[in-house]
Amino acid sequence: MDLSTPPPDLYGRPRADTFFRFLTAFGDRYSPALGSPLLRRNPRRPYSRPTEALQLVVTARRQVAADVVELTLADPSGGPLPGWQPGAHLRLALPSGRERHYSLCGDPADPAERSGYRIAVRRLPDGGGGSAEIHDTLHPGTRIAARRPRNGFAFCAEPAVLFLAGGIGITPLLPMVREARRNGLDWHLVHTGRSADTLPFAAELRALDPARVHQRTDDEHGGPPTGAELLAHAPRGAAVYCCGPAPMLTAVQRALDASPAASLHFERFGAAPVTDGEPFTVRLGADGPELPVPADRSALDVLREARPDLPYSCKQGFCGTCEVRLLAGAPDHRDRRLTPERRADGALLPCVSRAAAGETLVLDL
Repeated sequence: MDLSTPPPDLYGRPRADTFFRFLTAFGDRYSPALGSPLLRRNPRRPYSRPTEALQLVVTARRQVAADVVELTLADPSGGPLPGWQPGAHLRLALPSGRERHYSLCGDPADPAERSGYRIAVRRLPDGGGGSAEIHDTLHPGTRIAARRPRNGFAFCAEPAVLFLAGGIGITPLLPMVREARRNGLDWHLVHTGRSADTLPFAAELRALDPARVHQRTDDEHGGPPTGAELLAHAPRGAAVYCCGPAPMLTAVQRALDASPAASLHFERFGAAPVTDGEPFTVRLGADGPELPVPADRSALDVLREARPDLPYSCKQGFCGTCEVRLLAGAPDHRDRRLTPERRADGALLPCVSRAAAGETLVLDL
């Protein structure tokens, strides 16, 4: 294409088109004007302040499965809370200083639930302490701060949908199931777990539509289901929404192409396993100790062995809780949060970021 030659007349006449000539002249003047001193943003003007955290109070607590409690969080004054959509989560600031994300499992379309958020948390004995803190310390009357709901697992309401939940993975899917039922979609749900007593909201789900809800437990079937077994419930051309442990997601991903389903949306419990990493080293400060990071582990996991108080939350590179400052080295940024400017200034998320084999990253720790 010759960019120096004006486009021909729209009607084929041998002269430049009047409209395009006017549009080109306008663009030639408008674009440079945007960079003029009068229109440029004043660099001394502060950026808008971040949205203030919500101040919430625990108003109800109930057991919904073995080692799973459901909490209702409300405004202490009884006022309405910001709206949300199925798949959204809350970022809680726990009393200890830990920050954790939990999916909202209520019904955003129910006006009665605008005054309270519902979350469900399973106690993880070998976890990072967040779930145990919630089980042990958050009782009715306890106050807690939270960020406004955010959604990284949006429900698109396709005409045919299969929901696949592994244990506590039902929490983001439960609002989607209600939405699918309300809109008359062709939906099915498969809820898996070790045993019946570990499946949260089992009675609530069966009440929605017993013919569309399939509860599948390992103890009754001799082990976890295969991806093909789970996807066999999918209507032809269905969209699959899956939330569960890593082996379940891997099995579903591998079996998708041979199934009746057409697409897959998923949310992980935690970080994906490292499959393409190289061994590298992190150094704590310019003269501090060096810690080797194996090819199959994250830098965050290694750092927390030396610094157990290092904060973290999502372990997936989107919340920014574990951010550290890079003093030297060439990192491979793999997060979904930091801007190029922040990275150039030395920000690094060790939960997902890595480095080339043999590289040393010096961190301000």
